[in-house]
Amino acid sequence: MSSLSGKVQTVLGLVEPSKLGRTLTHEHLTMTFDNFYCPPSPCHEATSKEPIMLKNLFWIQKNPYSHQENLQLNQETEAIKEELLYFKANGGGALVENTTTGLSRDVQTLKWLAEQTGVHIIAGAGFYVDATHSAATRAMSVEQLTDVLVNEILHGADGTSIKCGVIGEIGCSWPLTDSERKVLQATAHAQARLGCPVIIHPGRNPGAPFQIIRILQEAGADISKTVMSHLDR
Repeated sequence: MSSLSGKVQTVLGLVEPSKLGRTLTHEHLTMTFDNFYCPPSPCHEATSKEPIMLKNLFWIQKNPYSHQENLQLNQETEAIKEELLYFKANGGGALVENTTTGLSRDVQTLKWLAEQTGVHIIAGAGFYVDATHSAATRAMSVEQLTDVLVNEILHGADGTSIKCGVIGEIGCSWPLTDSERKVLQATAHAQARLGCPVIIHPGRNPGAPFQIIRILQEAGADISKTVMSHLDR
């Protein structure tokens, strides 16, 4: 791991930390949220399938998980490019993209955005909450999950040679599921091997962060390099 030590691994390669500039540490540039679709009442079923328009915007704001197109957050690449250029023009230098397996991570789009804007983008390795885990993911052992995480950082994610630079955000529900527990243990094992940062999405319960930290510590994680997100929600 000596070649990675002290470096930041972006989708375009290794960067010295001093070159990052102002950094946003938890962003999603492209993703989908299909797994969290909540069917609306029958009287609003037609609205849920309409394009996003001014006439239904209020309803969508009140029912964000019941509008199908609203959960497709991967259709505005040019708009995201413009936002990144604005970010860079106003002093921004880098961001950590926390979209993991289960949310339609797209490292090729992240690479394109980095090339087009000059913003350093760090992709996240790992798995989101249990509701997005495939049957194959649930069937994996801790050792197999560890290998997936290590491979996404050392060799490339999603069948590409584009490498992730952090583990996370690792999704956790409340109560924590068996599959999520295995992913946390694998996260700790991978971090112990790689020395990379970890980002956690805790379940919606005051006790969730403490349970997660305990599991990570028992599995050998470095808590000083672990970020617990969403504590203000």
